[in-house]
Amino acid sequence: MSMISDKVLTTCPRDCYDACGILVERRDGKITRVIGDPNHFVSKGSLCGKCAVAYNGGFINASARLLHPLKRTGPKGAGKWEQIGWDEAIATIAAKLKPQIAGGRANKVLHAHYTGTVALLAGNFPLRFFNAIGATEIDPDTVCNKAGHAALQLIFGDSLSGFDPRTAADTKCILVWGANPSSSAPHVDRHWLKTNKATRIVIDPIRHKTAHEADLFLQPRPGSDASLAFAMLHVIRKLNLLDRSFIESHAVGWPSIEAQLDACTPEWGEAETGVPADLIRQAAEIYGKGPSLLWLGQGLQRQPFGGNVFRACVLLPVATGNMMKPGTGLLYMNGFGFRGVDMGWMTGGEIAPGGSPAISHMDLHEALADPERSSVFFTWNCNPAASSPNQNKLVDALKREDLFHVAIDIFPTDTVDYADIVLPAASFLEFDDVVMSYFDWTVSAQTKASEPLGSSRSNMTIFRQIAEACELNEEALFEQDGDMIEKLLRQSGIGMGFSELSQRGTVFWSQDIGTPFIDGKFPTNSGRIELAGPAFVNAGLPEAPQPHADAVPASDFWRVLSPASSWLMNSSYGSEQRIRRQIGPQTGFVNPDAAKAAGLTEGETVVLFNVTGELPMRVGFDPGVPPATILLHKGRWPKYEMARANVNVLNPGQKTDLAESSSVHGIEVRIRRAMSEAAE
Repeated sequence: MSMISDKVLTTCPRDCYDACGILVERRDGKITRVIGDPNHFVSKGSLCGKCAVAYNGGFINASARLLHPLKRTGPKGAGKWEQIGWDEAIATIAAKLKPQIAGGRANKVLHAHYTGTVALLAGNFPLRFFNAIGATEIDPDTVCNKAGHAALQLIFGDSLSGFDPRTAADTKCILVWGANPSSSAPHVDRHWLKTNKATRIVIDPIRHKTAHEADLFLQPRPGSDASLAFAMLHVIRKLNLLDRSFIESHAVGWPSIEAQLDACTPEWGEAETGVPADLIRQAAEIYGKGPSLLWLGQGLQRQPFGGNVFRACVLLPVATGNMMKPGTGLLYMNGFGFRGVDMGWMTGGEIAPGGSPAISHMDLHEALADPERSSVFFTWNCNPAASSPNQNKLVDALKREDLFHVAIDIFPTDTVDYADIVLPAASFLEFDDVVMSYFDWTVSAQTKASEPLGSSRSNMTIFRQIAEACELNEEALFEQDGDMIEKLLRQSGIGMGFSELSQRGTVFWSQDIGTPFIDGKFPTNSGRIELAGPAFVNAGLPEAPQPHADAVPASDFWRVLSPASSWLMNSSYGSEQRIRRQIGPQTGFVNPDAAKAAGLTEGETVVLFNVTGELPMRVGFDPGVPPATILLHKGRWPKYEMARANVNVLNPGQKTDLAESSSVHGIEVRIRRAMSEAAE
């Protein structure tokens, strides 16, 4: 009996800067191994630990996957199901939706989604359906990075045109502020950040692996980033490193910033931030001399004054002229639009009847609890029961018997447990799609490597079926995958179709190294970089950015920071047993000296609590954590925790100063001994 072996190139579509090339090995059409593509410039033959475990584990293991449509048979949250066919599942969903659509009540159909995949079709095509009926979107970026986007859009008119990483060959300094590449971009960390000759400066409240390996590390107190930026600007001006010609030619509002700089000495900065004055001087001089790159992490804006923080940090490249020339620039994220993708077409924004309503994730629990605001709830590409704030109230709202909940997922997540109908989604290994990295300027093929497990179906197929059952007739709702993929590739201008791209895996969108805003034109009201002005006031901010620092937590209070774990990606991979064994029990890491002063012992169990909730955790020691701070990684699945909760049980859903975004890094808690240990 012959055994036919072959290999398929595809691309990791996870919410990660890397967008790794993948090599799938098959035998008789079945996947036997998933590894990094040895010829891919990012993965270089290896996957990160979490993806290597998951893609060779649950993603190809039928026993770990959702395989068939399910109908709830027990109480919401109990995870009790009856298997049903696709026809029955789709008909049940349509029966709930059609009266809402016909009665003009589709705004009571809520849908939550995010980056369970960032592939273009699977991540965006379902929006066509919801836009067509006028459903209410839970704004996905509000749980992650909305304040940063909003700030950059006000300043530059664009938040998604960042530096081309290939320009690092021309830079002398790379400043990473509020990002942790060692966890959230492990291949970029290993193969881009560490292999060039530039001086690496890292600014972060946590001394993570990337920070530890940097040439210069500045560790500000949580919430003091804006003060640090102003102190660096004071030094830059004193050293005559301001590029006044650039400022005068390309920016408006600089005088209102410069008027604040006299008071922002390095010594003042040390008092506000905890960063030694000499380090502030050293970092400012290295960055100011340039050419320099600035990478602003998404976690940086997840604090109460996240919008102001971004406005302050962005002053550095503008004030020093570290823009619009080789070796310079700013990166938040690189979007699809500058690579030619028409996102209005991709998401069906053009067919939204009068525009679709949206609310913040900070308000999700209230909207779901109110029958006047919600009657149907769809969740797809996300797990809000694990990732959204006010976890206790959100779970209570998900238990509403009169809320019809449809969950579309690959795995039985916490959110799936509360659904009335569960639809099994195909994994990225089981259908064709296109991936565009939000770091590198590339276009990649996500190539089908196997048939879907069970009767699972792609997001695109599922929503075409729902649209048909709801008797909708917009052509965009029924466009086929192959046609959309070829149109995307034509829009990108890479000069090839999917067949050739799938053979090559990944190509650069342009062979020339790109320079954002090279023409000096910015899509703002003034056509220039806007550092201050009435647009900010209209958005609820001060006219100019402020050298603000959050107050130090009051006595007996601790600030909780919950960045990414190296073993989880948001809440992805939380179902993998090998990964759960690797991360161990829920542990909060504190500075050993701070722990000693508080009477905490390494390994003991304590309870974090505030007015929102409480969470037991094991105490871990980490000298890289600042005083009065707890490092508690995000992404754990509550269903596998002793208290059936994660850090979001402590998250009150406080909104940032801009765009109703998450300020999860502003959580404050107190600590008490666990009752069992206290009794001892």
